[in-house]
Amino acid sequence: MDNLKHRKASANIRILNKDGTPAVNKEIKVCQKSHQFLFGVGGFEAVELAGGKQGGEKIDDARKAFLQEKLGKLFGFNNFATLPFYIGRYEPEEGKPDEVRVRKGAEYFRERNIKLKGHPLCWHTVCAPWLMNYKNDEILKKVIERIERDVTAFAGVIDMWDVINEVVIMPVFDKYDNAITRICKEYGQTKIVKEVFEAAKRANPNAVLLLNDFDMSNDYEILIDKCLQAGIPIDVIGLQSHQHQGYWGADKVHDVLARFSRFGLPLHFTENTLISGDIMPPNIVDLNDWVVDDWPTNPEGEKRQEREIIEMYDILFAHPKVEAITTWSGGDNAWLHAPAGFLRIDNSEKPSYKALKSRIENDWSTNITANTDSNGYLNMEGFKGGYEISCKGEKDVFSLDGKRSEIEIRLS
Repeated sequence: MDNLKHRKASANIRILNKDGTPAVNKEIKVCQKSHQFLFGVGGFEAVELAGGKQGGEKIDDARKAFLQEKLGKLFGFNNFATLPFYIGRYEPEEGKPDEVRVRKGAEYFRERNIKLKGHPLCWHTVCAPWLMNYKNDEILKKVIERIERDVTAFAGVIDMWDVINEVVIMPVFDKYDNAITRICKEYGQTKIVKEVFEAAKRANPNAVLLLNDFDMSNDYEILIDKCLQAGIPIDVIGLQSHQHQGYWGADKVHDVLARFSRFGLPLHFTENTLISGDIMPPNIVDLNDWVVDDWPTNPEGEKRQEREIIEMYDILFAHPKVEAITTWSGGDNAWLHAPAGFLRIDNSEKPSYKALKSRIENDWSTNITANTDSNGYLNMEGFKGGYEISCKGEKDVFSLDGKRSEIEIRLS
């Protein structure tokens, strides 16, 4: 039995010559050029590459070359990027958002046909200190205005958003005072989620909106239940899977899939990390509390990371509710200095990079050579996505998405 049948589609393709006549009994090559499934990587560094440093300072040539190489490698086989919208960094001073620079980063990806998501519109961490100058009702108003402004500004460029992040812990977060925890305590989780989702939906009715959390316990399931019962327009459930303290293992991955797929919504694994060095000690409760200056990768860990990434991606790609997987750190020495990337700090490729690239480009892609029949038809099945079809130098493109069983193309 093909456990990837849901990732594929069939079509009867009628192929015409440039003069409109059927391309009869001709050898045709069909090559997959893109995937419907979203294979993602955190894309924050594109903002620096395309827009310079915050404050207007340009990056030097060596840094530019490094980032070009890094992003070129990562998005050679990944088709989905997450861009940063943490309000404390995006708008460190009220009324002065970092829109121009972030937009340049977004354009960098759009020019390369990379789909984008903004992260996050509301979160208690990396919150703007200036919000605390206001009373709670004004804080909520400012948050809503911010969401409407930014979602509207990027509509058509970024049409997918992590609307609110880590709501399960939000009202009891006690590491430091912040504006979002204040309003969540007063108004409650469901009201805050409803307000921010409705603001995002008003700003861009066509946007795909995610609720995102790291808490895989029953508490998150209860929150989702409450939100859906309240009519909140959640399009996708976001599941963080930072595994700095060791791989979940297949059993836990299957358990998470079973529990969160019951809601009937698409699932995105929004922040996946698997370590290729020493594992973070198990006694650390908050991953941010593990503070190190250096956290190196090592050969044994790289072999382990390769095995774990391939197993996890295989499980997730085989599940019909999963639509996206984002590896949070494409390269090492990013968040928490963790060796969680596909690339080492010098941009050299780890075994996990090569293995996943091969999986996507070879095992999960369709490339065929076949002959049309006496009426110019070619029947094919392939992984959903975009294709190029060619015959003796003449080409055309089409999409295989399961929505059309009959496709007509004209070579030119």
